[in-house]
Amino acid sequence: MIKPKKSLGQHFLNDLGVAFDTANLKNEEVFDLVIEVGPGKGILTQELYKIYKERLLLVEKDDRCIPLLKKRFPNAHLLNADFLRIDWNKVKGEKIMVIGNYPYNISSQIIFKSLEARSRVKAIVGMFQKELAERLASPPGSKKYGVISVLFQAFYNVELKFDVDPDKFVPPPKVWSSVIQASRNNITELACDEAAFRKLVKQAFQQRRKKLSNALKGLILLHPEKEEISSMSYFSKRAEALSVDDFIKLTNLLL
Repeated sequence: MIKPKKSLGQHFLNDLGVAFDTANLKNEEVFDLVIEVGPGKGILTQELYKIYKERLLLVEKDDRCIPLLKKRFPNAHLLNADFLRIDWNKVKGEKIMVIGNYPYNISSQIIFKSLEARSRVKAIVGMFQKELAERLASPPGSKKYGVISVLFQAFYNVELKFDVDPDKFVPPPKVWSSVIQASRNNITELACDEAAFRKLVKQAFQQRRKKLSNALKGLILLHPEKEEISSMSYFSKRAEALSVDDFIKLTNLLL
């Protein structure tokens, strides 16, 4: 009996219906590698294995789960490692899907780790804490739209697919989960400096209740044409009202 470890943020999925629905979400891409993050005892894995078999790579940090996964899924590839530490240069595959029942305590980090290989990671699917899933998928104008929404949606089209109640896990988490499906858009590189883009987005949302004329005041004052640009419509809005394209234009304007 493998008991969930709180230190690893483990909440094992115990519902085959949820596993089936997650594994069988329709995707236009044909993947040459599917990475399941944290397969645990293999409930989601058994549905993925039916579809992908030798194209499935299981990345599991918990040593206790390895013998079970080896026995149940002999044709899958198995890596006893922390997904956040994998070297993408050593991962084969040009059309990759990352999928999993993600531990709540590292789910944001999993998103950013996947973004490192965005040219190859064509889809990200799986279960997140509902609050984070809504932030990932929220459009401009939503109060849940924030830094991670902008940085993720710059490269992925994100859909909320369905909610999962706590009773579908062992132990039941204190909050609901939601499954998202994210597919790569056609943007290979942003039309601005990416580091500057991330810096500006984070600064804009640091004081999200303020208009950008105040939230970005320091950057505006440094601009040689500060009086002219301060009257632009962007600066009368709050950060949550701006699209990814708006942030790209602001980056080119201010940084």
